[in-house]
Amino acid sequence: MPLALYALTAGAFGIGVTEFVIMGLLIEVGADLGVSTSAAGLLISGYALGVVAGAPLLTTMTANWPRKTTLLVLMGIFTIGNLACALAPSYGLLMGARVLTAFAHGTFFGVGSVVATGLVAPDRRASAIAIMFTGLTVATVLGVPFGTWLGQHLGWRATFWAVTLIGVVALAIIAFAVPRDREAPEASDWRADFRAMGRLPVLLGLLTTVLGFAGVFTVFTYIAPILTGIAGFGIDAVSPILLVFGGGLVIGNLLGGRAADRRLVPALLGSFAALAVVLLLMAVTIESRIAAVLFVGLLGAAGFATVPPLQLWVLEKADGAGKSLASSFNIAAFNLGNALGAWVGGVALDTGGLHAVTWVAVIFPIAALAVALLALRLERARSAADAGPRAAEA
Repeated sequence: MPLALYALTAGAFGIGVTEFVIMGLLIEVGADLGVSTSAAGLLISGYALGVVAGAPLLTTMTANWPRKTTLLVLMGIFTIGNLACALAPSYGLLMGARVLTAFAHGTFFGVGSVVATGLVAPDRRASAIAIMFTGLTVATVLGVPFGTWLGQHLGWRATFWAVTLIGVVALAIIAFAVPRDREAPEASDWRADFRAMGRLPVLLGLLTTVLGFAGVFTVFTYIAPILTGIAGFGIDAVSPILLVFGGGLVIGNLLGGRAADRRLVPALLGSFAALAVVLLLMAVTIESRIAAVLFVGLLGAAGFATVPPLQLWVLEKADGAGKSLASSFNIAAFNLGNALGAWVGGVALDTGGLHAVTWVAVIFPIAALAVALLALRLERARSAADAGPRAAEA
């Protein structure tokens, strides 16, 4: 794999830390800015909505730019946004800075996925996407725990200063390692691109992404109270167990990429089936400490094994649309899934308790699997209908 691919991984690492580290600092942020913990939690929702809004907007605005230039501008926005977070004197300005930072998220991963697939042979495209997304997984494994520890000991602003520094380093690495575009970007008609994105196969692909990741985040958002309230772990055990989740996440992401390189559709369907089985068994056995640790790791592996095949699936379905726009829309779909899962998990928690959270989560990968099968059936029917007139002409 080329060095430029790991430059994209460095950028993905910084963005991943920014997205998730706030989860461990809600109490500190709320106390410092004079808001409740639940209000501080809206900083997560604000970021997710910023991704959803920014992905199509910035991707459309930068469609005719050289891709390396686009990546550098996006990392600049990311760095400035985190600097604004570190300096924010009030809750409202911190929210605005978070949203600004989030605008770079979807387009970076969208454009980065296209650049990554262009750096390798056609049969390594999914693996290239997986390596770039490894930056996001490593951020979850190492960056978020360290950022949380730093914020708890030196103040939450220190964490954002550290992430700002990561942004500067990632900017320098991308500038050095990512090659300039060999050809001028093709002229983009954003109206035609959006029409292509509105086709049923693309919409079904995006819906599959939303449902698949909603299942992961229904549980992951509330994993700490599940581990302490059901499995009986002490609060000090949560961080080490989350490292198990992160380890599974890295392994699943890489395995999902390799499987998708071999056979995309079986990899996609198999990863959703595995996720449904893991969540079901987790719901049944969560009171056992050993089983809880095992299935937390398997949740990370099964959940992120879906990422490379989903990204490649949507890119293929969006043939005719700008690849960067299609990829960015899928990143937005991942974040919609995060928000949906967190919300549904909260409703389940309020109405049925912690046990209900894991049971409700099982619904999502099953629904994603059903949507994927529907998309495949419609695709086969369309192919058969197209083959009929061609056969008659022959």
